[in-house]
Amino acid sequence: MTPTARPAAPRVLLLLLAALVLVLACGCGRQGSPPAKGPKPGDLPSYRVDTAFSLPDSPTWTRAHRRGRLVVGVKDDQPYLGEKDPATGAYSGFDIEIARMTAASLGFPADRISFKAIASANRETALSNGQIDMYVGTYTINALRKRQVGFAGPYYMAGQGLLVRTDEHDIDGPQDLKGKKVCSAAGSSSIQRIEADYPDATPVTYDTYSVCVDNLLTYQVDAVTTDDSILLGYAAKAPEEMKVVGKPFSKEPYGIGVSKGDTALRLALDDAIVAHERNGDWKRAYDATLGLSGVPAPTPPPVDRY
Repeated sequence: MTPTARPAAPRVLLLLLAALVLVLACGCGRQGSPPAKGPKPGDLPSYRVDTAFSLPDSPTWTRAHRRGRLVVGVKDDQPYLGEKDPATGAYSGFDIEIARMTAASLGFPADRISFKAIASANRETALSNGQIDMYVGTYTINALRKRQVGFAGPYYMAGQGLLVRTDEHDIDGPQDLKGKKVCSAAGSSSIQRIEADYPDATPVTYDTYSVCVDNLLTYQVDAVTTDDSILLGYAAKAPEEMKVVGKPFSKEPYGIGVSKGDTALRLALDDAIVAHERNGDWKRAYDATLGLSGVPAPTPPPVDRY
């Protein structure tokens, strides 16, 4: 019996559907934050652990030593600074590397560090009640905070900056913001500075910086402003689409937060920061994280031993 030929229409329909799926997959517009893009774990530096280190004068270190691990407060939503992979739970970024290198100097290898995401508003409380042993997460040192916690460092000097699209050629700094839509987090000091010092700009605010970046990529705003370190992280994720322009127009020294009365730990961390700057660990960590934005490593700021 000769088989009956199948109608051609279904086959044509399937081909058309396949073509449509291909078009949609290749031609979709930008959606969401920039894609994850960064160093493989093997690209990150390793740090020598000081197995002979001891700091009995520090109640925080003594508690961590007895516990068998160091608990470090961090950010989990800042690209290339402190970010948590939702699939693996692993943390990565420049601040994470600062935490790992200084922890190694305190005698704690990577597998004896526990990272704990702490919101900015809760940092001082988490340090004072012993919920964390230290905090490394874009934590600007200032006089008001020094009344509540101790600071080692600074280990990085950030400043307010501007993130624009790579096809933007009219904005090279805050002086070029007249008539431009500038986005930042609602209530942030960054947007307040724009409103006060650059009134010809049009401020736009959202709850998070990631929404600002989404709107930048879809041409709804002209620039995003916050600490340049955070902006470098976003630029590092999509260097073909975004860039940081101009020079920082504020100073934000980042430090490691510790309990207010633990002077021994604060000074030990100062020593660790200096040592890792001198042996090249600091630059290697920067190059593997924030350096992926294309901005070369700056000179680390001098440590303020107070």
